[in-house]
Amino acid sequence: MSYVSYTLVAFGSLFSIVDPFAAVPIFLALVGSQPRPVQARTAFHASVTCFSVLSAFALAGGLIFHFFGITLPAFKVTGGILLFGVGLEMMRAKRSATRGTREEALEAETKDDVGLMPIGLPLLSGPGAIATVIVLVGKSHGIEQRVCLFMAIAAVSALSFFTLRSAELVARVLGRTGINVVERVMGLILAAVATQLVIDGLHEAFDWKT
Repeated sequence: MSYVSYTLVAFGSLFSIVDPFAAVPIFLALVGSQPRPVQARTAFHASVTCFSVLSAFALAGGLIFHFFGITLPAFKVTGGILLFGVGLEMMRAKRSATRGTREEALEAETKDDVGLMPIGLPLLSGPGAIATVIVLVGKSHGIEQRVCLFMAIAAVSALSFFTLRSAELVARVLGRTGINVVERVMGLILAAVATQLVIDGLHEAFDWKT
């Protein structure tokens, strides 16, 4: 896989699972009444948290495989099943429990800085995004593709910042229906990526010939 192809696959997969548009209603519910500078600071903290968490797992992906004795095909199948479930809930315009529970949302209402939790983690960089990063690490070849992965993570985090910073505008332009449509499209893409991961994992595990 070329560097450009790998970067595009990494960006598309991560952007679909991070899906900052789905975080807009929760972001507004938590800080929508705050002054714009506070909203911008919260959006920045959330995007930095997203980048830090995903980058940490991108660095530690290989070590995790070795430490737990996990093979890449096994992680592809498991990650694919997890992501397919998240994608299915996104297509139904439902909030996945992997992106945060109701209890976590209620607890966040009492916190001063919600950029770290629950918006940055687990809303943006939840288990699905972490699993995607680790799978992408396993598919990378050489330091060049690792750099491409970090570039994709940085691009997704930056887009998340601009989306959340403009949350009020996004909500006005798209509305609840528009956000649901975007989330369904992202869910469809994510489900397709997840299915491909399962297929690739099974092929590699059993060495099936095409």
